[in-house]
Amino acid sequence: MTIQLDCFTFKSAIHTQLAATIEDVKALYRQLHQHPELPFQEHNTSAQLAQSLESLGYHVTRNVGGTGVVALLKNGEGPTVMLRGDMDALPIKEETGLAFASQVTAVTENGAEVPLMHACGHDLHSSCIVGTAAVMAGLKEHWSGTLMLICQPAEEIFGGAKAMLEDGLYTRFPRPDIILGQHNMPALAGTVGHISGSAMAACTNLAVTIHGAGGHGSMPAQTVDPVVIAAHVVTRLQSIVSREVPPEETVVVTVGKLHAGTQANIIPHIAELEINIRSFDNALHRQVVASIERIIRAECEAGRTPKPPTFQVLNETIALHNDPMAVEHVRHAHAEHFGVANLYAMPRLNGSEDFPLFGNAQAGGFSGDDIPYVYWFIGATPAERWANTPGENVSQKMRHLEMPHSPYYFPGNDVTLRTGIEAMTTGALAYLS
Repeated sequence: MTIQLDCFTFKSAIHTQLAATIEDVKALYRQLHQHPELPFQEHNTSAQLAQSLESLGYHVTRNVGGTGVVALLKNGEGPTVMLRGDMDALPIKEETGLAFASQVTAVTENGAEVPLMHACGHDLHSSCIVGTAAVMAGLKEHWSGTLMLICQPAEEIFGGAKAMLEDGLYTRFPRPDIILGQHNMPALAGTVGHISGSAMAACTNLAVTIHGAGGHGSMPAQTVDPVVIAAHVVTRLQSIVSREVPPEETVVVTVGKLHAGTQANIIPHIAELEINIRSFDNALHRQVVASIERIIRAECEAGRTPKPPTFQVLNETIALHNDPMAVEHVRHAHAEHFGVANLYAMPRLNGSEDFPLFGNAQAGGFSGDDIPYVYWFIGATPAERWANTPGENVSQKMRHLEMPHSPYYFPGNDVTLRTGIEAMTTGALAYLS
C-alpha cells in the first residue's frame, strides 16, 4: 500500500533519506572526479555506478550501448519514470586546484595521449543518479510504479543516447512514460532553472575534404590550390546566416578547423575543414547543412578541383524541446520542495545535448509515439561568489563566471550535489506518488 504524505512531511522524509546517504555520494563523486574517462571508455566509471546501484537493491544491467548502465526498481503498479545521467569526461587539463583534481591521461582513438577532466560535471550528474536511487529506495512505501535509471556514456560526442537506444533500451527494458534529466550551470547553487519548449540547439559537426592538385609554389598555374578554394568557402558560408536564414531565427555556422599544407612553397593536395552548425529548429537545421554542402560543391567546381569534395558527419543531435505540460508539472513539484524563490527562468542555450534523442521517436530510431521529457538546470556557483559577481539576473551574471568545458570549472560543491539529488527525487515523485 502506498502511503500519501503532505508536502511538508514529504520534504522532511526526503531530507532524512538524503542525510543517510549523502556522505557516501560525496565520496563517490570525489572518486569519479579524480578518475575521469573518455566517451565510450567509461569502464571503471560505469562499473562503480552499477555496483552502487546494485547495493541499493536495483536490478542492474551493464554494457548497454557500450558502457551504459540501466537500473530498475519496480514498485507496484504505476507509470515508468526514466532518470538520465551522463558519465563521460573531456580532454582538458584540470586547473581547479582541488585536492582531488584529476591527474589522469588517456589515449584517444587517434593515438594521442591527452589529459582528462570532468569539466562539464558529468561526474556530478551520475553521482546524483546514485543519490536519487538511494533516496527513492528509502521512500518505497510512498510511491508506486517503476523507476528506470540511466547512466549514459559518450554525451560529449552525441553518441551514447543513440547507442543505448540501438542496443534495445526500449525493447529490453520498460518504455518510459516520462523522461527527466538535468545539467549543472553557473547559476546560484541551491537554485533550479526551467525552460519550456525550445531549450537547447541542434548541432552538427561536419568534416569536409577539398581535393586539389598540389605542386610547387612557384608554378601555381599547374596546380589546383585547395587553400584558395577553402578560403572562399569560409567567407561564403557566412552568407547562409545573413541571406538564407529568416532574421527571427538563430543559426550559428563556425569553421572551427582549417588545415592544409606543410610549408610555404608547397601547394597541397587537400584542405580539411571542420564546421559546426547550431540552430533551434530541426527542419531549418537540415536546410542549413544542405546549403553548406551546396556552397562547398559550387566553390570546388569553380576552382576546378579534380574530384568533388567529401563530407563526413562527425556527430550530431537534434534540438532539445521540453514538453510544456511536463515542465509545468515538474516546476510545480520543485516549487513545493525548494520554494518559488529558489527557482529561476533558464535562458535558452546554444549548447547541445543528445538527451532529446531518448524522446524523439524519429531521431532516436524507436517505434511508437514521441515520449515527453523535461530537462532542467541546477545552479553550481557558491553563494558568496554569486553575490560578488556583477549582473542583475542569471544571464548577466553567467557572462562573468566560468562555464562548462573550462579547465577552471567546478560544479561539485555540496549544495549543488544535494540540490541535484533533491531535484531528481521530487521530479520522479511528481509522477510516481
